[in-house]
Amino acid sequence: MKAQHAIQRRKTRRIMVGNVPVGGDAPISVQSMTNTETCDVEDTLAQIGRLAAAGADIVRVSVPTMDAAEAFREIRGRVSLPLVADIHFDYRIALKVLEYGVDCLRINPGNIGREERVRAVVNSARDKRIPLRIGVNAGSLSKALLRKYKEPSAAAMIESALQQIEVLDKLEFHDFKISLKSSDVYMTLAAYRELADQIDYPFHLGITEAGGKRGGTVKSAIGMGALLMDGIGDTIRVSLAADPVEEIKVGFDILKSLGLRHKGVNLVACPSCSRQNFDVISIVNQLETRLEDIVAPIDVAVIGCIVNGPGEAKEAEIGLTGASPANLAYVDGVPHHKISNEKLLDELEAMVRRRVAEKEAAAGNLIASA
Repeated sequence: MKAQHAIQRRKTRRIMVGNVPVGGDAPISVQSMTNTETCDVEDTLAQIGRLAAAGADIVRVSVPTMDAAEAFREIRGRVSLPLVADIHFDYRIALKVLEYGVDCLRINPGNIGREERVRAVVNSARDKRIPLRIGVNAGSLSKALLRKYKEPSAAAMIESALQQIEVLDKLEFHDFKISLKSSDVYMTLAAYRELADQIDYPFHLGITEAGGKRGGTVKSAIGMGALLMDGIGDTIRVSLAADPVEEIKVGFDILKSLGLRHKGVNLVACPSCSRQNFDVISIVNQLETRLEDIVAPIDVAVIGCIVNGPGEAKEAEIGLTGASPANLAYVDGVPHHKISNEKLLDELEAMVRRRVAEKEAAAGNLIASA
């Protein structure tokens, strides 16, 4: 078996976003945000459905107007997934979505307005047992902090967070999580790491405005990966200028690579070279697409030749090593049968699905006998 590297998670309080625990020893949740026009209820519901199918634990929806709040009311009534409402400036919108059953509010107490308005929102959240997310963003720091620090910085982000925490502390409200996002990886790392030593509230991780699908994935994996390896982070959102479903996929892949969540197919594949006995890239790309619906954890290795193939195949539940005249399939590290190139894709998919079905049946029997 491959060596297991246990990450020691930071000790935090726990909050509940709907039925999803965030913080404490809860699994790190993966979330995204809709990019539809919220008032287009059907379009927004369709996107939430796609996010749910991809495995999203939580979905955030922007609610910038009262009309959007009314649309949110209908959306909430037709979705079982926990929903976070993104609110800025107008405290009345926050009160409305609290009334309509939101699972968490993303606010900045500093831009809600006067103390009595913040108090009204906090009191309503407390009465309904709804948590808040304090969202600090390097691109929207207060003018006072920018005058003090001259430019966005980790120190300015931390001071902004502490100011907002102080507001909620005075109101004796402690059911919240915090994010400290910047598009600069180093700034984000410094802010989270320094604040982690000062408070025990759960953290929402992200590299904001990370970029397009490829660049944003790389930046997010580096930034969030470094924090997660430090044990920092309780829920994550990968911010991509792409289909939000890609954010969920990348988020789970980041957690999977660190052994923090085990969901779906963990596919080990070689980059291919002239030694390959089949078209590795084509097979892997098609296999990923075919197996996207699988949520049960399973390790699959697809290696094009016999140099590293047997070693990797022995570590996987389902493995394939390229060989001549026929490729060799492994099950639980043991050579199982040979497969010709013509049958390779269909047979690999069938093997994976059989193993997943066996796992699910075994899990069902275990629950039934408990």
